[in-house]
Amino acid sequence: MARVPQIKIPATYIRGGTSKGVFFRRQDLPEAAREPGEARDKILMRVIGSPDPYGQQIDGMGGATSSTSKTVILDKSTQPDHDVDYLFGQVAVNKAFVDWSGNCGNLTAAVGAFAIASGFVDQQRIPENGICTVRIWQKNIGKTIIAHVPITNGEVQETGDFELDGVTFPAAEVVIEFMDPADGEGSMFPTGNLVDDLEVPGIGTFKATMINAGIPTIFLNAADIGYSGTELQKDINSDGEALARFETMRAYGAVKMGLIAHIDEAAARQHTPKIAFVAPATAYEASSGKQIAADDIDVCVRALSMGKLHHAMMGTASVAIATAAAVPGTLVNLAAGGGERDAVTFGHPSGTLRVGAAAEVVNGEWTATKAVMSRSARVLMEGWVRIPGDTF
Repeated sequence: MARVPQIKIPATYIRGGTSKGVFFRRQDLPEAAREPGEARDKILMRVIGSPDPYGQQIDGMGGATSSTSKTVILDKSTQPDHDVDYLFGQVAVNKAFVDWSGNCGNLTAAVGAFAIASGFVDQQRIPENGICTVRIWQKNIGKTIIAHVPITNGEVQETGDFELDGVTFPAAEVVIEFMDPADGEGSMFPTGNLVDDLEVPGIGTFKATMINAGIPTIFLNAADIGYSGTELQKDINSDGEALARFETMRAYGAVKMGLIAHIDEAAARQHTPKIAFVAPATAYEASSGKQIAADDIDVCVRALSMGKLHHAMMGTASVAIATAAAVPGTLVNLAAGGGERDAVTFGHPSGTLRVGAAAEVVNGEWTATKAVMSRSARVLMEGWVRIPGDTF
């Protein structure tokens, strides 16, 4: 019986922050995948190796975690005063599903460099040596991001001495500015409150801060749900009942935030909102064995992504953390000691991260003006990915 041969698609495999993903230029995708739809989703899932009932993504580029099951499509920007359009697709590991509902802050660190290498940034804007400012239009959420990419001898510099907890080796520092980072057109606090009572039938009622900044995020107090805020992946991801509770709380929070109409819709919106829990600064041992002192951080934060505790912290959730910390009275702000602040250093399972944020009251409502963080990125492989020709 004749078999359809494989096709090959130009692609680049890149680490950005504490994530990895397969990057494409839109014009390099098969014609059927250049626009949103079933063909695009099928191609990206096959590239990553999903859906995989074994949960390993052996037959694809994915790494069997939410941090490594990611795809990016870039194109010359259609927006004035922007260089590149950035579209992010979070591929589910064991389900036939690509979630387009939010951004990936970690992979944002790689977008600027890939845009430069792909010819999306005008050559006259790239210095021979120095910093290239790349103006990114994040298509998932319709927001501007500015990436400051180091350039040496006319090329992107990837090596350096910047260390990022959750990444083994140092690299060049990329400073990222998330402009007006509230996710979507509505209020930064969609319920109108800094703290709500989140009722979860069968589980309980919990104090919660629900914020749209970086990515929609639900923050709970660790102590209210039986945790210390110093947990590592092994403490939660091996507990099926705990993960199910978190998913139920996330679903009810999504409804309260107005992101979905009914909790049943949460299964088709796994990427957003995120759910996280916070606690006052406490000493703990990170997953690498590194000792984190209470004096090293302002607050402990743990967050779940795609149903599992994240090994470090999502970049977009980091924006949510910093923005919430900047608003007096939120659970994040109170756990960090309260008061006004323009930056926060938080502890996560892999170590610590400092993120700056600015928030102010405009017309009676809190709004975020900017969030800033440092990340790094490195090309791991470039060439072509191959998928069976009858994939789509």
